[in-house]
Amino acid sequence: METAHKIALVTGGSRGLGRNSAIALSKKGIDVIVTYLSRKDEAEEVVKEIEASGRKAAALQLDAGKVSSFDSFAARLSDTLMEKWGRDQFDFLINNAGFGVHAGFDQTTEEQFDSLVSVHFKGVYFLTQKLLSRIADHGGVINISTGLARFVVEGYSAYAAMKGAIEVLTKYMAKELGSRGIRVNAVAPGATATDFGGGLVRDNQGMREQLGSVTALGRVGEADDIGGVVAALCTPELSWVNAQRIEVSGGMLL
Repeated sequence: METAHKIALVTGGSRGLGRNSAIALSKKGIDVIVTYLSRKDEAEEVVKEIEASGRKAAALQLDAGKVSSFDSFAARLSDTLMEKWGRDQFDFLINNAGFGVHAGFDQTTEEQFDSLVSVHFKGVYFLTQKLLSRIADHGGVINISTGLARFVVEGYSAYAAMKGAIEVLTKYMAKELGSRGIRVNAVAPGATATDFGGGLVRDNQGMREQLGSVTALGRVGEADDIGGVVAALCTPELSWVNAQRIEVSGGMLL
């Protein structure tokens, strides 16, 4: 199975791990559609970078936490696929869009909880469901989880719980979509220096050092450590990997 004319859809692809994953996919010869919530200019920069490397790319607006918008998004996606690629399906869905909330269990509000559910669990569930007919047979779905679903860092109870749900969902999706040859895996990054969570890890040197000290490889992750793993899961070499949780943390809190 060649990757030369495959297409991946990366939600939240304008920055951070999504951006890095999109670029890594393009380097594997895979065309990319990125979604963005509000940063259209950043998404268009990703498209330009991918196109400069010789692959095709496009950017579409999507509120990954607003299920009522998914019908119109699916229609715009179909139009884009037909206009740019002359086909009505894509191959890989990367459910990456998200945000972090850092608050103690006793301080987390219902509003924070509901916003996390909408984007990190409900949105993933129903966006994937909505796009099933547009995902080609023998394609794949990658759900972004977190190392926090295995180890505990205080202040992330709600966020980590949503990702724990995603890891269970990943196995069910793999089982139920397997008859179409669609593989479903979860990638779980450890502490990574991006603008996620307001750049908490990226910008706090003390936190970087503390987290690095409990990581076997002695440092926090960078976006470049994650995107390549996502891209690799979309290649023929890893086509027998299915229903797995792959932690990409450098060996954090072993």
